[in-house]
Amino acid sequence: MLQTESTNGNAAEYDIVHFAKNRYSAKAYDPSRKISDQDVEKIKELLRYSASSVNSQPWHFILASSDEAKEKIAKSTDRIYPFNSNSIRKASHVVVFCSKLDIEEDYLQRVLQQEEKDGRFAADPAMKDRMHAGRNMFINIHKQDMKDVQHWMDKQVYLNIGSFLLGVSAMGIDATPMEGIEVKVLDDEFGLRERGYSSLVAVTLGYHDPEADYNAKLTKSRLPYAEILTEV
Repeated sequence: MLQTESTNGNAAEYDIVHFAKNRYSAKAYDPSRKISDQDVEKIKELLRYSASSVNSQPWHFILASSDEAKEKIAKSTDRIYPFNSNSIRKASHVVVFCSKLDIEEDYLQRVLQQEEKDGRFAADPAMKDRMHAGRNMFINIHKQDMKDVQHWMDKQVYLNIGSFLLGVSAMGIDATPMEGIEVKVLDDEFGLRERGYSSLVAVTLGYHDPEADYNAKLTKSRLPYAEILTEV
């Protein structure tokens, strides 16, 4: 199934399965087409409102739109992953998804205070302490028992990426997730580790070049239900 043109303006006619079936990783972008300011605001909302385990939100994002900022991101691909460089430079926007390096008590307190500010405990104030205890329980399982808290936080970021790709597809925006980045280069360019984060994935956003984007012409391929699904 081929990608529908992002300019069709008929997104409301389709259900979510349509976008799951029709989204794909664009391989070439039209640099003359830019995402509107209105849609950029929606993109930021998609990033902010993703699900995460126990609402931990252990992430940070870099949203690049200027040529200068995209050039800094492209430095992380030029040496080893040059096949990604052109898309980064020609895309309308690029989002770098970053994961926290640690999940400290003061950060958890900020999450808790935000939940209180947003009214999550208004009906039951005692829920605030229970929420904090429950969140710490899960985090401490990964810190102390499984000893994989960094991997656990990375997985929360990947949850965000998955919903983000589907969300921008529903907006008629093409996207390409890229693990082909030199993390150290990208972290250095934006001073991420000094801020307590490390980059994981870059996602280019914009509108594909219909002539150069070979992937748009290919059928989508997935394993059959018999292989991937057990209904009980």
